[in-house]
Formats: sequence, C-alpha cells, structure tokens
Amino acid sequence: MKQTKFEMYDLKPFIIEAVHHLGFYEPTDIQKRLIPAALKGESAIGQSQTGTGKTHAYLLPLLSRIDPEKEFVQVVITAPTRELANQIHQEVLKITKFLGPDEAIRSKCFIGGTDKQKSIDKLKTQPHLVVGTPGRIADLIREQALDVHKAGSFVIDEADLMLDMGFLEDVDFIGSHMPEGLQMLVFSATIPEKLKPFLKKYMANPRYAHVEPKHITAEKIEHVLIPSRHRDKNELLLEVMTHLNPYLAIVFANTKTTADEIAAYLTDKGMKVGLLHGGLTPRERKKVMKQIGDLEFTYIIATDLAARGIDIKGVSHVINYELPDDLDFYVHRVGRTARAGTSGTAMTFYDTSDEDALVKLEQMGIVFENMRIEKGEWKKIDDRKRRQNRKRTPDETDEVAKRLVKKPRKVKPGYKKKMQTEIQKIKRQQKRKQFRKGK
Repeated sequence: MKQTKFEMYDLKPFIIEAVHHLGFYEPTDIQKRLIPAALKGESAIGQSQTGTGKTHAYLLPLLSRIDPEKEFVQVVITAPTRELANQIHQEVLKITKFLGPDEAIRSKCFIGGTDKQKSIDKLKTQPHLVVGTPGRIADLIREQALDVHKAGSFVIDEADLMLDMGFLEDVDFIGSHMPEGLQMLVFSATIPEKLKPFLKKYMANPRYAHVEPKHITAEKIEHVLIPSRHRDKNELLLEVMTHLNPYLAIVFANTKTTADEIAAYLTDKGMKVGLLHGGLTPRERKKVMKQIGDLEFTYIIATDLAARGIDIKGVSHVINYELPDDLDFYVHRVGRTARAGTSGTAMTFYDTSDEDALVKLEQMGIVFENMRIEKGEWKKIDDRKRRQNRKRTPDETDEVAKRLVKKPRKVKPGYKKKMQTEIQKIKRQQKRKQFRKGK
C-alpha cells in the first residue's frame, strides 16, 4: 500500500486506512495547519473557501480522538443546511467503516424536517458523534433526549452562513450545554463582525488559520460572459442550453420565485430539470438530491442554497442567470465546478446595468471571455468595454464643414453660435450626399 503524507500525524490506524481508500495523498493547506491542533484538543478557527478540504481537517483528528469504550456523546458537528449535514455524515461513515467490529464508533445525523419522535427513539443509546442542523440538535437537547454535557469537541461548519440564516442562537444554546474547556472548531469562508462576539465568548485563545486561495477561483475554470442585450432571459437560457453538452450544469438564480419561473418555463419546453431551493419541503429536497445523485438531470435550477457547502458531484458547467447581489457568492457558485483538479465552465448573463459588478469581479482577479451564439455556433466577441475605450476618429464631415465655415474678421456677439449652426448645416448636407452615393 502506497504511503501517504497523512502518516506524519498521530492518527489511528483505521484513519490511515480510510485515507488510503479515499485516495488522499498529501494534506491540503488547511489540513496541514489544523490537524495537529485538533489532535491536541485545541480550539481553532479555519477560514478558507469551499473545496479546500476543511471537512477532513476536522473529521480525521476528531474521529481519531473518539474513545469507543466511552458510552456518551464526544463530538457534536453542526451545519447550516440539511444537505450539508447529511453530506458530512456520509463522510463520517466512509471513514468509520474501517474500524473493527469491537471498536465501532456510533454516529447519528439529526436534521430538521424529519420525524422528531423517530430521532428521539434513536437516542436510547447515545452516539459517540452527532452531526446535524442546529435547530434539530437544540430541540433534542431541550427534550433531554440528547445529552451533550460531556462532549469535548464542538464543530461549527460554514459559520458565516449560520449567522446569515439566523442559527447562531441555537448554536449558542448547544454550546451552553457543553462542558467548560470545550474544544471548538469553527470553519467559515469569511469572519463577519457580527460573528466575533460569539467567537470570543467560547474561544479564549484559538489557533487561527486563514488559507488564502492561490486564485480566487479554481485555475481550470473558464469564465464566460454572455450579453443578454435586453432579450428574454428564459429564451436566452434555452438557446444556451441547446448549444451545450454538459455532464451536469447548475443554473443559479437569486430568488426562489425566479428559480421556480425558470424551471416552469424549461419544463414547458420539454426539458427535464431539477429544482433546488429553500422553499421546497424536506421530502422534496431529499428526493431532488437523490435524483441528482442518480444522474436523472443534466440541468439543476438552484438558488444560493446550493452554492455553499453542498457537494454535487460532476458539475461541468455553472450558469449565472443573474449576478448575485453579494459578489462573494459568485465565487461560491462557480466553486461547484472544476473541483479536485478537473476543468469547468462558468457562464454569466449580463446587461449594461451589471457593469459595476463585473468591474469589481475583474478587480478580484476574474478574467472573462466574451461570447455569444451566432448561427448555431459559439463565437468570441469584442470585449464589452471596447466601445467606451475606443478613441473617436475625427469625422470627415466635421473637417469639411470647419474648412468651409470661416471665422469672420469682425466678430459680433453670438458669432460662435452662428458658426456652429452653419457647421451643422453643412454636415447634414455632406451626410445626405454620402447616403445617396451609398444607395
């Protein structure tokens, strides 16, 4: 078995075996900086973008530290969305299956939108590790079904999104039922000011690892701008879709209403598309995620729910039906493609009103290509700023008119206005002559 560089850490043998089978060879930057601290039980803040390996930066050391002989909850992991919580739990199961039968680590996933009584019934025996959404975990603690008062490690994944979605109160409630000296591991793409008081409350002197991406987006993403030119965007989207051959594409809209309208339009045109946004019922979201996993769709219409944390495999194209209000979400959206060294394409529809936002993205390091479909083929077009950057060439009719209209020797009040009127008159005459010649 080929050695991996994870063997430099004091991880248990089953973790190393899992790492081999997962195909990991060298730790990512965030893993290098946080695995040693997490193994020692230190609190830490990891700031990095999606796709940097942060999930395994905490799973590997925390699973290694769990003592299967202790019959109580030792690790609590919270995530802002049901899909992300499920995804993390699946990664836990991929690792723990390499344990021997006598040393099994019990893990459970508890998320909103599922039968709470069934969740309570599953807790007759306390798991070693719990993953879930903050609201459901907090409910189970209130019901005295889940006992976390001995749990030594608490993970808050996508903390800035927790804040945005209003979950920080539930996270605080969970933390308040855990012991003093708690190891807290917080992972976030950004650290907003409003998050800092919460961090100070639980973390006296945390290790801080900020991993700046070498590039703001993956190197192998092609960023394409497509001018909408006041066309109906649904028609434009359908045209683009008929001239792509994606493995899987996500079309991002800013609101649930817009996503619903796009999906209805495309369905009416005979396209089979998936729909993913926060307005779906838990059952509908679960069904869509299963259909996506079973490759039933080539196109998914989504809001930014799918841009953060949810790992949809095999996305070859991202289409921004509209630019996000928060430009950081452009990075999150396009981060769904070109993962794990693959290539991908991010297409963005734009109008003249989007110019300021596009300039800001370019200042962030995004390099766009400009394209449109002409006669059924993709064509590169001139840079959208070509017109405003173009130096005006002197108008020939201007030159002729100025030669014919001479400044009078004796000037009287209003002479400039009269000269300008005469110049405009001659210019009109010259243009009419040119027009007749052209016909």
